[in-house]
Amino acid sequence: MTQGDEQAGRPRGRGRPHMKRPKPVRDEARNVAYDLLRAVDERDAYANLLMPALLRDRGLAGRDAALATELAYGTLRGLGTYDEIIAACSDRPPEEIDPPLLDAIRIGIHQLLKTRVPPHAAVSATVDLVRLRIGTGASKFANAILRKVATRDFHEWLPIVAPDVKDDPVGHLAVAHSHPRWITSALRDAVGGDMDETAALLAADNERPGVTLVAWPGRSTVGELVEAGAVAARYSPYAAYLPEGDPASVEAVAQGRAAVQDEASQLVALALTRVPVAGSDRLWLDMCAGPGGKAGLLDALAVQDDRHLLASDQRFHRARLVWRATRRAGVITADGTEPAWRPATFDRVLVDAPCTGLGALRRRPEARWRRDPASVPELSALQRRLLGSALEATRPGGVVAYVTCSPHLAETQAVVGDVVKRRGDAEVLDAPQFLDEVDHLGEGPYAQFWPHRHGTDAMFLALLRKVA
Repeated sequence: MTQGDEQAGRPRGRGRPHMKRPKPVRDEARNVAYDLLRAVDERDAYANLLMPALLRDRGLAGRDAALATELAYGTLRGLGTYDEIIAACSDRPPEEIDPPLLDAIRIGIHQLLKTRVPPHAAVSATVDLVRLRIGTGASKFANAILRKVATRDFHEWLPIVAPDVKDDPVGHLAVAHSHPRWITSALRDAVGGDMDETAALLAADNERPGVTLVAWPGRSTVGELVEAGAVAARYSPYAAYLPEGDPASVEAVAQGRAAVQDEASQLVALALTRVPVAGSDRLWLDMCAGPGGKAGLLDALAVQDDRHLLASDQRFHRARLVWRATRRAGVITADGTEPAWRPATFDRVLVDAPCTGLGALRRRPEARWRRDPASVPELSALQRRLLGSALEATRPGGVVAYVTCSPHLAETQAVVGDVVKRRGDAEVLDAPQFLDEVDHLGEGPYAQFWPHRHGTDAMFLALLRKVA
């Protein structure tokens, strides 16, 4: 033996002893994030519905639950950008990488570029995840990709993977803010073509939204919510913001006297009740009521003034949710385009039409990748039928609120303008006039809420009066 061999206790000529790689430790927070991404990809799961169940089943709470949520939601929001970076660091495009491995790499990139996780920990934890869930060979591929990604920060990667802002401003924003190009174009058009405001809107879509509660009148109060740790809201007289914690831990929410509801959703329902109507004001209709948020508020207001709300939804399970959210409303299962009620019956009608949901992308992180521009014509045709049906259901002098959780012009102004022109029995009212507490809703006659302006979903409102 040489002196070195003797000191090392190795017989000469046998070489270095084989060192076994330590078995990866299962990191439950990262495994939950990974399982959620796989469920979204494999069975079209809804992240906001599945995540609470996963956290509960795995016993995660506190910081571990927060990490799992951030990794899953952040990765889903950012995967458009992350895939461009993967393409720049790999010898094969993302679509040719095995989907389970691709999701794990995306989680690793999110940690590297958008969290405070130290780079070595982000790479090591992701490689362990891949080795544990997929295999050793895949872990080597993931390690190579992540080490390349770690050589630059997010802002250094953008000039490499995003189109030049001068040559292709829409393409640049689409990659920089991880939105499909068609959605970026639609949102640009909705804000009037201003690219700086488009960027602010896209950035707001990538922010984690706060929790807003609604205190249903006559059943709870904002004061009660504030005593439970919430903060009185900026706009809606029935809203409060919950800075942290589980909404179900608030007694009024647990008892069904309050609920989670975006502030813009509350305000569009309130605007309908504020429009003066001559004569009768006793019968209200919520025509597409599921899952019941706006119906819950309208019903509570109706009860206080001895009015009656009929709430309808085409799908039975959504109608059941409406029934749970209301106290005195009549709830039925019916197709709004083939109404179960007589014409010219109601004094006020809300039609919260099915839409692309582009106004709530911050709440549904996977939605932007599921939406298809080909669905817009089909949806806008349905929206026209529903608005026409709502006007048929309204008596002369009554009021219709047309609402979408989408700012897409084809689902908003185009629908209202076409129906009003075609029918000739409705006039468009100035919606912002009935929302004095809110600034920057647009020049009218429509009201448009925005995440970057109001901190709400991008809810659209048109108010129409039925004329003889």
